[in-house]
Amino acid sequence: MSVSNSNADNKDLNLNNNIDKKVPRHLAIILDGNGRWAKKRGLPRLMGHRAGLRKLEEMVRLVKREGIRYFSVYAFSTENWNRPWTEVQGLMSLFRFYIKHKVKEVKAEGARIRFAGRKDKLPEDLLEMMRWAEDETKDENILDFILCINYGGRAEILDAINNLRHDDKFLNKDLNIDITEEDLRKYFYLPDVPDPDLIIRTSGELRISNFWLWEGAYSEFYFTDTYWPDFDYDALKAALDDYAGRERRYGGLKK
Repeated sequence: MSVSNSNADNKDLNLNNNIDKKVPRHLAIILDGNGRWAKKRGLPRLMGHRAGLRKLEEMVRLVKREGIRYFSVYAFSTENWNRPWTEVQGLMSLFRFYIKHKVKEVKAEGARIRFAGRKDKLPEDLLEMMRWAEDETKDENILDFILCINYGGRAEILDAINNLRHDDKFLNKDLNIDITEEDLRKYFYLPDVPDPDLIIRTSGELRISNFWLWEGAYSEFYFTDTYWPDFDYDALKAALDDYAGRERRYGGLKK
């Protein structure tokens, strides 16, 4: 695990797709530090979330140019409902605004928008917008951009188990029948998406907070003190360079 600080300003980006460079196929980021970013500037917390969503627009372009195929972000967890009502409602409004106004820009990057998480508790009008965004971008194939909203790793595993119980393969069968990882995985929210190779968490916190619990079993982790709204190309490059220098053995030994 690495801890890095990066507050570098955005520079003229000379981004290349270097096929010889080890790049994660699936990059996941825990978007943390929006509230503290705002507090540091004497602003309401919601202004920090707004800045964080603007940063997300930029990051979609950057990860695409780096040759990353899947990009997932932890935008709202199953535990975030415990935040003050005004903050939760403000976040829902921000999600509505950015889905409504930014889908065309994301589509122009060749990105397919997808969502992971429980649908319960989310407002019906937001769910309708999420369905529209997925349908509008379903034919794009350069980047899968995955927003985890009302997502929790424990909830995903429980939902998969409960849905698997109704599978014809197991319905009314002996309870001693073996269940494989493949059996369970096909009931995950996005079973076709590969496990994240690299998970980044911003803001200095050193935990995964219920994010991609099953899928992240062998992910590489990178922690940075940088608040999410300040996470720029230099910060991304530092994380990707660190990842490129690691050796992934998945419990085995180097040959």
